Amino acid sequence: MAQQPDRRDWWRDAAIYQVYPRSFADGNGDGTGDLAGIRARLPYLAELGFDAVWFNPWYPSPLKDGGYDVADYRAIDPVFGTLQEAEKLIAEARDLGIRTIVDIVPNHVSDRHPWFRAALAAGIGSPERELFHFAEGRGERGELPPNDWKSEFGGCPWTRIADGQWYLHLFATEQPDLNWAHPLVRQEHEEILRFWFDRGAAGVRIDSAGLLTKEPGLPDFEPGVDTHPFVDRDDLHGIYRSWRAIADSYEEPRVLIGEIWVPDTERFARYLRPDELHTAFNFDFLARPWSAAELRASIDGTLAAHAPVGAPATWVLANHDVTRTVTRYGREDTRFQFATKRFGTPTDLGLGLRRARAAALLSLALPGSLYLYQGEELGLPEVEDLPLSSLQDPMHFRSGGTDPGRDGCRVPIPWSGTLPPYGFAADGTEPWLPQPAGWAALTVAAQTGDPDSMLELYRAALHLRRERIAGGFGWLPSAPEVLAFARADGFGCLVNLGEAPAALPEGAEPVLSSGPLAEDGVPSDTAVWFEILDTRL
Repeated sequence: MAQQPDRRDWWRDAAIYQVYPRSFADGNGDGTGDLAGIRARLPYLAELGFDAVWFNPWYPSPLKDGGYDVADYRAIDPVFGTLQEAEKLIAEARDLGIRTIVDIVPNHVSDRHPWFRAALAAGIGSPERELFHFAEGRGERGELPPNDWKSEFGGCPWTRIADGQWYLHLFATEQPDLNWAHPLVRQEHEEILRFWFDRGAAGVRIDSAGLLTKEPGLPDFEPGVDTHPFVDRDDLHGIYRSWRAIADSYEEPRVLIGEIWVPDTERFARYLRPDELHTAFNFDFLARPWSAAELRASIDGTLAAHAPVGAPATWVLANHDVTRTVTRYGREDTRFQFATKRFGTPTDLGLGLRRARAAALLSLALPGSLYLYQGEELGLPEVEDLPLSSLQDPMHFRSGGTDPGRDGCRVPIPWSGTLPPYGFAADGTEPWLPQPAGWAALTVAAQTGDPDSMLELYRAALHLRRERIAGGFGWLPSAPEVLAFARADGFGCLVNLGEAPAALPEGAEPVLSSGPLAEDGVPSDTAVWFEILDTRL
């Protein structure tokens, strides 16, 4: 398929595929995904119709948090390949019309990072420790943590070291937080941006973008106060303005994409002002249950929040941190789960698949950019029966074993064959996380050419989206449990989330549907794209 011509604002309506490198494709036969495997599969992504690929961290890492504990931002972990291979991947992808987005993790580093190792060696009061948040403990002998903050992974975010001081880590113990009040921290990350931009990366995804700066003095958290001690602080915006100046300095401006969990839509929009980030993940949409009223409210709120700053919305149904869509929508409680949160939750995967297919057409029809997590195009469910001995996510261990963590959505994806490793690796190779025995029908090979498969639905929708969907947005009259809207040039989408069949607008001709249509209308949990001559937008 011919790719779109280069556009400086390509990111405004791009379809972006998220690759979790360890689980995409194994090229060297060691059971772990790598750059060689990714490079071999680039034509698959190009043919599907993706404009860009976002890679989760591929840097050297002890893997205490799936690669988000970075030891060196200017190198590639040997398990994935080399820096030279990464440069080839970026170039080969661009030749196929696919841009590359790399993951930047600015809030913290690995405890194996040279800076932190130097800080431990240098001792109390040293300049090296000023790059992090070291503090004396409370209590008679400093035996209590410096404040009452809570870790994003649960528990205390402070660890005491041998000389009696404590260091801050909002995530795992092995991920010490950087001190963004220090000019060297800011300088280092600006140089990291240039390092990857100079190698052809079209943009960066900024991990935990709303957590970098901390209130001076690190006071206790006071519920109800306007300013949080480490979330969404006003001084973040100066950092991102400096990053935007770097991104804009390139002949083809680079793109900044933030992972920002901010429920206040007005404050969320501040990050998307013209001199800051280009886009940010829309977690509100992902978090909504399968409800017409909830999803409509999210769509309205999202578009309203982005309009004043002229930024495009983003739409995402899943990622490497959340329960896969088929499983989530197959549960009685379809509300967002950060991880699976529960063992043994009853799931109707047939129902979940119908809803996931409908949700795919809904999200692809909305104005803005779309992110698709690897394996979602195959309709993969969450793997909920992983052996306990195989679990690696720190969320599981920090919960005392009550939370299965995020490994279930990170299982390597199936490409071909009837038995594990399903073409992910060479036959006989054991993947780093075990695959289910029943995935033969979900492989890329099995679904290719099957008009009823999830893969062919995504393939058709991505091609139609690129060729047909553009312009404005407006709701069409519909029943309360139905979402119906039109875009420009007579294109529309209807999703029936109710129990009774829903009628298409008068004069509408179906173009693509997530499931079979009935004589009396669009069945429950089904979406349809249609053409209509007069949308009156």
